[in-house]
Amino acid sequence: MALKPLDQENVILAKVAQGDHHAFFLLFDHYQRYVYGFGRKLTRSDDQAEEIVQNIFQKIWIRREKLPEIDHFEAYITRLVRNQAYTILRKNMLSAKINTGLGEEAAMEVSDLNAELDYRETVVLLNEAIQSLPDQQRKVYELCHQQGLKYEDAAKEMNISPDTVHYHMKLALKTIREHFKRRSFLYPVLISFLFK
Repeated sequence: MALKPLDQENVILAKVAQGDHHAFFLLFDHYQRYVYGFGRKLTRSDDQAEEIVQNIFQKIWIRREKLPEIDHFEAYITRLVRNQAYTILRKNMLSAKINTGLGEEAAMEVSDLNAELDYRETVVLLNEAIQSLPDQQRKVYELCHQQGLKYEDAAKEMNISPDTVHYHMKLALKTIREHFKRRSFLYPVLISFLFK
C-alpha cells in the first residue's frame, strides 16, 4: 500500500486551499484508491471503506485552507483514514451493544477496540514493510522474527554466515522502522513486540 506522492503536490495543495476544483479532483484521483484500500483493511468492509473515502475528501475540502501547512500529506491522510475507521468501528460497536441491551458494557470496550485497530494497522504496515525488503533481508526477517530461529540456525538454512544474517537483520529492522516513521505511526509497545 506504499504510495508515491502526487507530482507537484505542494502546488496542488495550495491550489485546493484556494478553492480550485480541478486541483481537488487531481488530489482525489491520486489518493482515493489508497484511502479506500487502507480503510478496507482496517474495517474489513467495502461499504465502510466507501464511507471513509467520502467523509475524508469532504473533510479535506471543508478544511482546505489548512492544506498548505501540511508537510507530509500521505501521513496526514493516513491519520485521517485511521481516525475515521476508528470512529466508524466505535459507532458500530456501540450501536450493536445498545441494540442487544448491553449499552453500559459497550463503553468499557472502546479502549479494546482502539487497541485492536492499532494492532490491525500495525500489522498492515509491518506486512507492507516486509514485502518491500530485498529478498535476503526478507528471508532473514521471516526466519528469525517470524519463525523464531536463532541467527546460527538461519545462517545454516540460508548457507551464509551468522554475521551476514546479523547484517541483513540490522538492515531489515532499519527499513521497517523507517517505513513506520514515514507513515507517522509509532506504537512503541506494538512495534517493540513485533520487532524484538
